[in-house]
Amino acid sequence: MKILKYLVEAFIIYILFFLFKILGLNYARKISSFLFLKVGFLFRKKNLIKKNINNFFKKNSESENEELLNIMWKNYGCIFAEYIYLDKFRLNKLPYNHMKIIGEKNLDRIVQLKKPVVFISGHFGNFELMAMELEKKGIDLAAIYRPLNNIFLDPFMVFLRKKYICKNQIKKGITGTREVINFVKKNYSVALMVDQRVGESERSPFFNIPAHTTTIPAQLALKYNLDIVPIYLERKNDNSFIMEILDPIAIDRTEDLENDKKVITSKINKTVEKMVLRNPGQWIWTHSRWK
Repeated sequence: MKILKYLVEAFIIYILFFLFKILGLNYARKISSFLFLKVGFLFRKKNLIKKNINNFFKKNSESENEELLNIMWKNYGCIFAEYIYLDKFRLNKLPYNHMKIIGEKNLDRIVQLKKPVVFISGHFGNFELMAMELEKKGIDLAAIYRPLNNIFLDPFMVFLRKKYICKNQIKKGITGTREVINFVKKNYSVALMVDQRVGESERSPFFNIPAHTTTIPAQLALKYNLDIVPIYLERKNDNSFIMEILDPIAIDRTEDLENDKKVITSKINKTVEKMVLRNPGQWIWTHSRWK
C-alpha cells in the first residue's frame, strides 16, 4: 500500500514539475505557494505543526499563529517550485541578483586558510541554496543529506542535488559518517542541517525542551580541530535571498571530551534558536523535533 502511495505522490510531483517548467519560475512559485497553503497539511501532520507553533508563541493570538503557519506554507511552496529551476540558480541565469551574502569576509578567510570547517544551518528560506553558494565561492565541500522516504522521488532529488547544489552528497547514517571523515581528511569542508531529530544523537535543550540533536559537528570540531560556522538564509519579499555567514562558534576544549561535546552541541542549538526567531515563518515547523 505504501508503494502505491509513493507512486501516486511521485506521479503528481513529476507532473507539477513539468507544468512549472513550462509556466516559468514566477508563476510556478505563485501556484505552488497556493497549493501548499491549501493542501500542504495533507502531507504533514497538521496537529503536530500547530502544536509546535503554539508551544513557542503562547502569547500570540490564534490568528497570529495561523498567519505564521500560512507564511511557512507559502515559503514551502516556493522551495518546491524552485527545485526545477536549480540550474538557473547555479548558473546565475535568473533575471535578477538572487543572492546577497553578508559576512563574506568569513568566507574569504576560510578560502584563504584552505582549512576545512563544518558549516551548520537549519531549514530556512530555501535551505538548498546554502551548499550551492558555498561551492560557487570555491569551497571544496561535501553536503550531508537525508534521503526521501519516497523511492520514486529520491533518485531524482539526488540527481538534482549532485548536479546543481553540491556534487559531493553524503547520505546520513553510519556509512555516511565514514564518508564525512574521509572528506575532511582530504581537506573538504562539510555542510549539514542540524535542526532535525536524528537517530544518532543525544538530547540537548532546544527552546528549553530536550531534543535529539546530532553531535557530528561537535565530534568533528573536537577530533580534527575544525571551526563550526553557522549560516543563516532568509527569503526576501521579492524572492531574492540573504545568506549570512556568522562568526564561528566559540569552542573551549578541556580534558573532558564528552562534556565538551555536550557544551558545543548546546551552543549549536542556541545558535539555531536565534535563527528561528529572526523570521519564524521561514523555518519548517513540520519536523517532530521534540519527540
